[in-house]
Amino acid sequence: MQIDFNAREITVKLVYYGPALSGKTTNLQALHNLADSTSRGRLMTLETRDDRTLFFDFLPLRFKGEGDLALRLKLFTVPGQVIHASTRRLVLQGADGVAFIADSQISETQNNAMAFLDLKENLKAHGRQMRDVPCVIQFNKRDLPNTRTHEELVTLAAKGREPVFAAVATQGVGVLETFMALLHLTWSSLDGTHGLGKKFRIDPNAFLNHVIERMGATTTLDKILGVSLGGSFAVRNTEAGR
Repeated sequence: MQIDFNAREITVKLVYYGPALSGKTTNLQALHNLADSTSRGRLMTLETRDDRTLFFDFLPLRFKGEGDLALRLKLFTVPGQVIHASTRRLVLQGADGVAFIADSQISETQNNAMAFLDLKENLKAHGRQMRDVPCVIQFNKRDLPNTRTHEELVTLAAKGREPVFAAVATQGVGVLETFMALLHLTWSSLDGTHGLGKKFRIDPNAFLNHVIERMGATTTLDKILGVSLGGSFAVRNTEAGR
């Protein structure tokens, strides 16, 4: 997180992590389409011949809330291919929150597990622990055949601490929910560590609901968090892992 007191602006970095072709880029593209023109910046992508993101996507979103404070969000994706390990580690550096995008297809179970282990190892390389980083998990591609059942996802969610969401990113389903849950966890963590709400006189629920409104949605934060399949929205002590 970066704070510009003169501009009264907070910059938060969110990283979308996961195996190759799980839908990380699709999530960012959907968010870019949802955001109103005054909030979204340019979506930049770098792709290889096989249409995979080689380095990262970068999507700046800017929201002006109460208390004369602007929140600038920088969203990145990492390349999922195994050969780009060093790039994933670099992009992950300084992340305030992580969305892990898993592929719901049963055939991708091992790739999901390897990517999640890779995330843990790269956080460790930055002197951080998985338990101390705000994180949500999205099981994408729910529209495809041969995927894990809803009941299986609920069972998996019950075993972990990260909130879990189902999604079809190509249709925009579950995209906003994943994003807002991650932002909620990340803001709560940063607020708990730095006292942002008190310093800038911000009501977190009002601020996050304002973000939802700017994303063109008519729902509320409580309803969004309510569609989670399981996991915890408890604030973690991020200082322990830094």
